Amino acid sequence: MPVLLIAGGSRGIGASTARLAARDGYDVAVNYVSNEKAAADVVAAVQAAGRKAIALQGDMSREDDIERVFDEAARALGPVTHFVHSSGIAGKNSKLADASAETMRAVVEVNLLGALLCSRAAVNRMSTAKGGKGGAIVLLSSIAAVTSGAGEYVFYAAAKAAVDVLALGLAREVVKEGIRVNAVRPGVTDTEIHAPGRLERITPLLPMGRPGTPDEIAEGILFLLSDAASYVTGSVLNVAGGR
Repeated sequence: MPVLLIAGGSRGIGASTARLAARDGYDVAVNYVSNEKAAADVVAAVQAAGRKAIALQGDMSREDDIERVFDEAARALGPVTHFVHSSGIAGKNSKLADASAETMRAVVEVNLLGALLCSRAAVNRMSTAKGGKGGAIVLLSSIAAVTSGAGEYVFYAAAKAAVDVLALGLAREVVKEGIRVNAVRPGVTDTEIHAPGRLERITPLLPMGRPGTPDEIAEGILFLLSDAASYVTGSVLNVAGGR
């Protein structure tokens, strides 16, 4: 059976991905950093859909935690065959000139370094060249990677643009090892990542006049994980409502 590990699976897009993955027949490992109750709620939803699930605490920007979480997922559910990197923070909104080094470092470590380390861990377990059976990886980028985040979080946009490059480069490295790698660029989505008041401020500016829902983004992720996307690798899918 397919086993999906979601880094940052307890809330927002990650949580929606977990619930929809259960609908599609995946057993799911739900990673979380601190919100144990939220992770438990997602696990319960997956189990209610008839699939196996486990919650695994770990900071997915830390190498030791990442390796442990992958190993614990495999022990509980079987080898990880699919991986989604949904861990992300935007940092305190500001122009670059006013951003602290601490904010920028945290954003890069969670959004980019975490994606790199998690992708390495996934490849080392999935690659047919390393004894694995292949698999699929989806990385969460952001439409900010192309709209730039000017005036709010250029540092976040830059990290997400690097995730786009990671998806393409890694896909080319492992395409003959049975692994597909893609990314999804969500547009403005109704999750907790936004600074207070931001969602209300920018909604009137959106082409559809509304933000996306986590489920709408998750459907794109599930497509890229699925066999329906068997000839899709190295791609970035915009799920951004026309932005």
